Amino acid sequence: MSIKSTASKPLYMGPRLKRLRRELGLTQQAMAGDLDISPSYVALLERNQRPFTAELLLRLARAYRLDLDDLDADDGADYGRRLTDVLRDPIFADIDLPALEVSDLATSFPGVSEALLRLYGAYTREQAALADMVDTGAERPGAAPDPVAEARRFISAHRNWFPALDARGEALAAAIAEAGDERAYLAKRHGIRTRSLPAHVMMGAIRRFDRHNQQLLLDDTLSRPTERFQIALQIAYQECRADINVLVREAGLSSPTTANLVRRALAGYVAAAILMPYEAFARAVDERAYDIEAVGRLFGTSFEQTAHRFTTLHKPGAERVPFFFIRLDVAGNISKRLDGAGFPFAGHGGSCPLWNVHEVFSMPGRTVTQWLELADGQRFFSIARTVEAGGGGYGRPCVVRAVALTCAADQAPKLVYAAGADPRRAEATPIGVSCRLCHRPDCAARALPPIGREVIADDYRRGVVPFGLAES
Repeated sequence: MSIKSTASKPLYMGPRLKRLRRELGLTQQAMAGDLDISPSYVALLERNQRPFTAELLLRLARAYRLDLDDLDADDGADYGRRLTDVLRDPIFADIDLPALEVSDLATSFPGVSEALLRLYGAYTREQAALADMVDTGAERPGAAPDPVAEARRFISAHRNWFPALDARGEALAAAIAEAGDERAYLAKRHGIRTRSLPAHVMMGAIRRFDRHNQQLLLDDTLSRPTERFQIALQIAYQECRADINVLVREAGLSSPTTANLVRRALAGYVAAAILMPYEAFARAVDERAYDIEAVGRLFGTSFEQTAHRFTTLHKPGAERVPFFFIRLDVAGNISKRLDGAGFPFAGHGGSCPLWNVHEVFSMPGRTVTQWLELADGQRFFSIARTVEAGGGGYGRPCVVRAVALTCAADQAPKLVYAAGADPRRAEATPIGVSCRLCHRPDCAARALPPIGREVIADDYRRGVVPFGLAES
């Protein structure tokens, strides 16, 4: 920051000064002595009732060995941006909030601004918790924990990235390449013979390990990607069971069912790391601009397997675009949810009918994209397509599901699906985290009223929107 800039415009940095003083463990009197000013003047500076002069700024930098660039930030502008984002929430839609008033509040009353931001943060967290109680009942007093939800929280807490398992998978991939393929490695390393058998012999199983005869039995109608994944899964159990068990024990899970679900998810993680080793996969993702089908063909993996692997690329120094992954059926039931990006609908969403992940069932096999915007102004980019499981013969049941990969809008231009697009100008579909948490008053697709809003009487008028909502 240049001294000239401080002369041309008053510089207020009260909250930052207060944070600095507290981080240094100083009283206002002690800091006043260091800066050669009065304690009352320090108090005025911290309350943004006095601006910083260039001379005082230099004293501060010299006294505490600070880089002037570290101080070159505008608290008022930061609070203004954050307050503006918060005030986009439709719950405030009926209140006149001029931008100038918001800016004045942020600049002149940083303490009040911080208090409002904290209060809104607490409000959104409590709404999310209440939505969980209403929708699942899992948190009601006396109710048993939901193993599926707990397993998902475990994966989400790690951002679906387990570096020790990735390293093991990459090493195993190299050993498998030396052996020839996955079948040859199982036979050479573990003495396990892999056999493909007719469906009637498998009696409903697609994979079964015959421990007595040291045989891995597979349904002979499996697609090549599914067959390879099932063999890699057996290798994961053979080689990495101890590593997986350590992670499960350290997680402190509440029930054996949850532990089994997590163990299965981690074994699948290793299998994916074997088929799609991190370094090679990350390079291919860059070279093909995140083209899911193209990358999948390179590694011999399915669309779903490849999309799933996209969510795990968080290795420090080799990170790629963070994604959120969801898989659901035609009824909207979510069977898989992986959050590698911390998206708000990771915990509660997937049910907004305006998201086109629900529409791809009418376009089987076609990849569709969509720009999304949440009520708070956050924007995302979504890639969705149908995938199939089962089948393999006439009369064999085949399940069709939809999968979607979603990333932050500002990351979308890195993808082949949005190359050259301007995320700020793209027309986005307004969606909600869930009806219970969405306060958009004009959504014709709404199924339930939002938490905390009264439904107004509509004895004499019926609008397009299912519920008329009272002003909060």
